Amino acid sequence: MHLVYPAVLAVLLFCTGLYGVLARRNAILVLMSVELMLNAVNLNLVAFDVWLRDTLHAGQALTLFTIAIAAAEIGLGLAIVLAVYRNRGTADIDKLRDTAEGTGPDADPADPAAPAQKAEAAA
Repeated sequence: MHLVYPAVLAVLLFCTGLYGVLARRNAILVLMSVELMLNAVNLNLVAFDVWLRDTLHAGQALTLFTIAIAAAEIGLGLAIVLAVYRNRGTADIDKLRDTAEGTGPDADPADPAAPAQKAEAAA
C-alpha cells in the first residue's frame, strides 16, 4: 500500500475540518469539524502504523485513545452547547462572544463604557 493515498485523504479531511472550524457560526457544526480533524489524524496514525510495520501497533493503540478522548469531548461539548442554547436561545458563536464581552442582556444599558472599563481594569 502506498502511503500517499491515505496521507492525501487525511490532508483533505483535515483541511475541510479546519475550514469548518474557521468559517462556521453554529457551535454544533464547529464540534463536527473538530471531529473531522481528529479523524484525519486517526487516519494518519493507522496509515503510518501499517507503513512502518510496527510490531507493537502503537499507531492503532494511540488511535483508540484518540477515539475515546474524542467521544468524551463530543459528550461534554454537546452538553455545554445545549446548556448555552437553553440559557441564551441561540447556538451562534458570534452572539455568544458578544455576551461574554458584556453586551448581552445582562449588561447595564445605562453604562455603555462598562466593557471598556472592565478591559482596562483587567490590563
